[in-house]
Amino acid sequence: MDEEQIERYCRHILLPEVDIIGQEKLLQSRILIIGMGGLGAPAAMYLASSGVGKLTICDDDQVELNNVQRQIIHTTHDIGRDKVDSALDTLKALNPDITINPINRRLHQTLLSDQVSQADAVIDASDNFATRFELNKVCVKQRTALISGAVVRFSGQVIVFRNDRGSPCYRCLYPDNTPKGDTQESCHEAGILAPVAGIIGATIATETLKLILDIGAIRGSHLLRYDAKHAQWHSTRLIRDPECPVCSKNMVDRLPHLTKTGISA
Repeated sequence: MDEEQIERYCRHILLPEVDIIGQEKLLQSRILIIGMGGLGAPAAMYLASSGVGKLTICDDDQVELNNVQRQIIHTTHDIGRDKVDSALDTLKALNPDITINPINRRLHQTLLSDQVSQADAVIDASDNFATRFELNKVCVKQRTALISGAVVRFSGQVIVFRNDRGSPCYRCLYPDNTPKGDTQESCHEAGILAPVAGIIGATIATETLKLILDIGAIRGSHLLRYDAKHAQWHSTRLIRDPECPVCSKNMVDRLPHLTKTGISA
């Protein structure tokens, strides 16, 4: 690191768990973020300001007026622009020291697999289960860590799937292709208190940094739920579903380092 970088990241470097070695590790890391909405926005901003060396941001939407209530990476002046272009401007203004790769399209199959293969970790900040299930399958296959978040009304959740030996995957938590209940609702239907998206997005960024730096209690097998109305966090321990169509014993031949367990809450 040069003198300017040392000054920029000095508050990280002061932390014994990070220090210069850890900050250099962040500068060399690559993170893929799917979605530049309410969760991807704060997550990307904190990862950029923290010095994650390369961010790939993916979203095929344009900024709308109702977005700026909670998607803090965009402003009123960005309405009508592609979200990745708006996000790129904000992130480069925050930290011109890093590389940002904007992708203005949805990634599927080969393209998604290629991007995941280049990432040290993947953030799922999407807003639909089809994308979540597809992304989960690719991350399990490539044994790439997946940090997933969701938010609606006054609540949100964060999960870190390490996708290593013995860990569950997203399909273990939601085995049905069409989940029912609050988990299926979007903010378009149910609404959302704006700062809750920021809390969950910041938690996603925090868990991602911890994962890269290998510090703290990585929530690799826990579901964290936040209830803003009552100011409470709840933690649920997860283990693998033996019938999971993605990471169960039936997949061992494809994923030789993964083994069968059960699931409980």
